[in-house]
Amino acid sequence: MPRVPTFRSRWAGAAAGLAVLAAALVGCGDGGSGGPVTLNWYNFPDDSGALQQAADRCGQQSGGRYTIRYNKLPRGADGQRQQLVRRMAAHDTGVDVLGLDVTWPAEFAEAGWIREWTGAMRERATADTLDAAVRTATWRDRLYAVPYNSNTQLLWYRDDLVPTPPATWAEMLSQARELDREGKPHLVEIQGAQYEGLTVWFNTLVTSAGGSILTPDAQGPALGAPAVTAAGVMRDLAASVAADPSLSNQMEDQNRLAMESGTAAFELNYPFVYPSMKANRPELFPHFRWAPYPAVSADRPASVTIGGIDLAVGAYSRHPDLAAEATLCLRDRDNQLTNALKGGLPPSLRSLYETAELTASYPFAADVLAALDSASVRPQTPAYQNVSIAISHTLSPPAGIHPEKDVADLRGQIRDALGSKGLIP
Repeated sequence: MPRVPTFRSRWAGAAAGLAVLAAALVGCGDGGSGGPVTLNWYNFPDDSGALQQAADRCGQQSGGRYTIRYNKLPRGADGQRQQLVRRMAAHDTGVDVLGLDVTWPAEFAEAGWIREWTGAMRERATADTLDAAVRTATWRDRLYAVPYNSNTQLLWYRDDLVPTPPATWAEMLSQARELDREGKPHLVEIQGAQYEGLTVWFNTLVTSAGGSILTPDAQGPALGAPAVTAAGVMRDLAASVAADPSLSNQMEDQNRLAMESGTAAFELNYPFVYPSMKANRPELFPHFRWAPYPAVSADRPASVTIGGIDLAVGAYSRHPDLAAEATLCLRDRDNQLTNALKGGLPPSLRSLYETAELTASYPFAADVLAALDSASVRPQTPAYQNVSIAISHTLSPPAGIHPEKDVADLRGQIRDALGSKGLIP
């Protein structure tokens, strides 16, 4: 694995070169004229204003030592990753803080593109932070990023149609069939398109059935009987009356809109659907309820795939120590609370789930925390992008799944994906 610099380390013999570089930067808006250093933060686009507020707040709190420029990445995850990969592969010194999807730290760490958090900085970065969130930012037992926010899915349902939420997938399909017989809304909304959301669905079902996609050392496919069970659950939904006719093309937002249209009784989705239902369908909102994600079997609770964003410090940043300090500020208690209340993203700090401000807007906060405490992490490997593509292509469309055959094919594809050379551009 390439040597990855920490915040206090410097390359031997580079002092002269760095001095020349610093001289060249004088007057270029980087603190050379005595003003504050400008740190560039690349993160997902946020329409709520929460991220810009965090950047402004941290700049003000720095005492004039730095300001933070919030650079918006493309809206799609693939576009976000592509831009960051290209910048880091080019050794871009203008990337100070990177907002990484929770599946990317292993890839970026293995490539030597982000700095390791060690010593007291690691302790500060992990204090009060959810264990599953820390796992997403860890590669080979080393911390390479700081959890900025977390996310998880719940079961959302209409209590005017379903007084008691289902505890298992089998119960949910049974309730959907009964609602269909009664001529009532009965669809189950979930992400069935050929993209990352389908991989998340499969990963949640595999881990909920007691299995995993990769072996513990991440060197080969695990899968096995739990994966066959998971694929069977997906096929059973797709073949039932509960399946939305657009299942094979649906992502999270299409699920939200379908639920708001009144045709569905159930939805597996993230908490952003709650304020949306409140704003868009006030007549349905009093009946919009939540429950734990349904289990695969009655004897084992679901283990829902964790989502979120991790913040990392770029390996080529000219100001790694300031960037690390800014990173801790961006994800501090006040900024995470603002991000949750304005941006709708669950925090990664455990103590926030007990605050009155959060529970007032997130009446389901305890359920989110419980799901995060038992969460599963997607396969951690530098080749994750390859693995995810193999899964989403093999299991799409869900109605065409042949559980045993497709899982057998998937083993070979994942083995090939893990053996691929280099990184996907």
